[in-house]
Amino acid sequence: MTSNILEIPFRRTQSVNLSAAIKSYIESKFDQQSAAFEDDCRAIERLRNDAIHVVEPHTTGVQRLTVYAAQLRYMSSKFPLELGVDFAWWPAIGYHTDNPITKNNIRFELANILFNLAALYSQLAFTNNRTTEDGLKQAALYEVAAAGTLNFLRTDVIPDMRSTPPEDMDEATLLSLENICLAQAQECFWGKAVKGGMKDGTIARLAACVSDYYAAAGDFAVKSDAVSTEWIHHLNAKHHHFAAAAQYRQSIDCLEKRKYGEEVARLRDSVICVDEGLKEKRWINRVVEGDLNGLKSRVKEELRRAEKDNDVIYLLPVPPKSELKILDRANMVAPKPPKEVADGIAMLGKNSPLGQPLFEKLVPYAVHQAATVYAERRDRLVNESIIAELEAMTTILRELLASLNLPGSLQALEKPLGLPPSLMAKAEELRQQDALYKLKRSVEDTTRLKTNDMSIFQDGLGLLDAEKEEDEKCRSKYGTDRWSRPPSEQALAKWWKQSQDLQGYLNSAGASDNLVLAKMRENEHILRLLTGPDRDLERFVPSSKNLQLTPAGEKTSSKLRGVLNDVSRLESRRKRKIETIRTKAKSDDIGPALHAEAARLEREYPMQPVSAAQFEHLFEERLEIYEPDRESLTSEQEDQNQLTARLREANTAFIHARRGETEQVTKDREEALQKLELAYVKYKEIVQNLENGRKFYNDLAGHVTRFREGVRTAVAQRRQEASELEAEIGVGGMHLQERKELRSQKKKEQQESHHQKQARTSTVGVVGTTNVGTPDALPAPTPISARAGGNVHSPPTPAVIANAQVQTPIPGLNVPNGGGGSMAQQRPRNQAWTPDMGIKFG
Repeated sequence: MTSNILEIPFRRTQSVNLSAAIKSYIESKFDQQSAAFEDDCRAIERLRNDAIHVVEPHTTGVQRLTVYAAQLRYMSSKFPLELGVDFAWWPAIGYHTDNPITKNNIRFELANILFNLAALYSQLAFTNNRTTEDGLKQAALYEVAAAGTLNFLRTDVIPDMRSTPPEDMDEATLLSLENICLAQAQECFWGKAVKGGMKDGTIARLAACVSDYYAAAGDFAVKSDAVSTEWIHHLNAKHHHFAAAAQYRQSIDCLEKRKYGEEVARLRDSVICVDEGLKEKRWINRVVEGDLNGLKSRVKEELRRAEKDNDVIYLLPVPPKSELKILDRANMVAPKPPKEVADGIAMLGKNSPLGQPLFEKLVPYAVHQAATVYAERRDRLVNESIIAELEAMTTILRELLASLNLPGSLQALEKPLGLPPSLMAKAEELRQQDALYKLKRSVEDTTRLKTNDMSIFQDGLGLLDAEKEEDEKCRSKYGTDRWSRPPSEQALAKWWKQSQDLQGYLNSAGASDNLVLAKMRENEHILRLLTGPDRDLERFVPSSKNLQLTPAGEKTSSKLRGVLNDVSRLESRRKRKIETIRTKAKSDDIGPALHAEAARLEREYPMQPVSAAQFEHLFEERLEIYEPDRESLTSEQEDQNQLTARLREANTAFIHARRGETEQVTKDREEALQKLELAYVKYKEIVQNLENGRKFYNDLAGHVTRFREGVRTAVAQRRQEASELEAEIGVGGMHLQERKELRSQKKKEQQESHHQKQARTSTVGVVGTTNVGTPDALPAPTPISARAGGNVHSPPTPAVIANAQVQTPIPGLNVPNGGGGSMAQQRPRNQAWTPDMGIKFG
């Protein structure tokens, strides 16, 4: 159907198994069973199927689209953006409407649904009967709802998508479409004023604002890569058309006020504007061209009469354009989104217009994220700030014992023959554990985990390298001018940075693994003795003769033995304390508290998705339970300092008491016993090191897997973009060249009309829509039944009514008042046109 206004077409999609993906995600990521949400899964599948089959302009489609959009917004607080479903949507406008855009992103799905809702409102306005005042008012409400939906999409949904929007949803394209809808809504109010016989000065102010909106839409369209050149020519023609209409109506007002010279000046400028609009006649449809020609005939007829009357009768000077007062604006529209769009989540509930929220009993995904964050923070506090400090104290104590050759020197003296009972107990413990086999098995397990992590990491890194190589080849093949997308290091900077971080972790872990293996090799032969038969130990430990100590020697050795026993008790107590703290951390379940807090947040802030950051205060409160353990480190350090001082003192006295009483055999026995003691201690250290390594590689497995999957998704998207860009380079040369010429022409016009551009912020209008064959009468639009696939409806009034802002009161025009935005601000009355303003107004 040929018309003097535009309609936004629908984006197309295909069916996906959304319910299966949701069930799979619940099973893998949540602690709840997917079977409990069978009804919800079926409901969301049905809602999507209803929404994607809205392909005709009928008011029933509004409810189907708004309900699904509200449920998607509500689901965003329960699920992550990447749910595991590849939503494929075909663009609605542009030069690549045959190439679908696929994203694993709930917000991308929501963006497409809202785009189609705006398109539906636009098409309802297009098909509405605009030959009556009521029909024009209803069409204006539809256009305002479309503009508001596009505004909400641009400001609230696209920024949260966290990925590059499709070509027909970028900032410039959405702003152009939004201003087109506002222009056509304002044009409806202009047409209503014409039909209602309102004053010409009022109609002039309405037309000036229409022209403004069309000019803004055209400016953004030139910056867009999706808006077609036909639409750009249409917008330019409408801009000039309503600039001319505004001047024509103002000239009639001048005639009534006996300003005959100004009347002639405005009619002359109106002719100039019409001629500028007709320069686009090669690209615009016959209806728009007919409107311009009809207006031109009327204006020229009035100009001939006005010039004759002034030359013969009134003889008033005709002011130059620079002295003409800039027209005020009467803005009647604003991009206010429908309530069902802006407050969709709040309208979900029992007996609510949009139905019961789905997956209401599913714990939000942010709660699981918060639980993971808390667990990591708690483990870091417990392991690094408490347990690591306690183990460091124990290590210092053991190093002191080794430096003092204890307890080997005392054991050699107390039991010169055979093996000390404490050593026999430790040897038996290692035999029971099969120490060497246990170490070997732990090394193999750790190595297997490490190899798996490395393989997954290399897969992700290989994808990055391959994508980088492909991008560089295409850039070399097509040149940087045509291959204009950002390079791999810039577009995938997040993943390159993460790869460097993971590589650093792996390198650091590899160095630690080598230290542990070196420690194992150094102590392997001693551990073989400890795990072997007693006769091998007895051969390794030489016997010495039974020495008779002096009373002073016996006293010092007894005192040293007592201090060593205190050391053993301290180590045992510390070991129990560490186990108690670990048990405490393991049983620290923050889940119930998180669920209660999440329920409170959803209840108090229904419009705001729950995020892990909102639980920060709860984390701080929960971690306070470990503060006493951290504070006890000070007393632990003080106790150890006192004990080490006693140990040094007792050992010094012991050495003085036995000076001269020892023999070389006794010294050899001391060294052998000390080596066995140290090997036992090292064994414990190695076991702990290997366990830490196993935990590290287990945790790292999750990180490298997420890295690989994230890289795989990002690379797939980049390859899709590359494929589309190659297709555009191959077949879109003519369109690109035409768009470059338009941009160049626009830039040249702006440079040549600098003063005109300044004045344009304060003169006539931008937006228009109804027929203007003659300014006083509205031509009847083409019958709705002639539109392909169209139905004749009497649509009910939508939920959202356009806000209106009229700077100068307009009596008789029954529209609501509201905020009108920057374009609605009244221009200063003392401004004037400059001589070189040309045909641009406002």
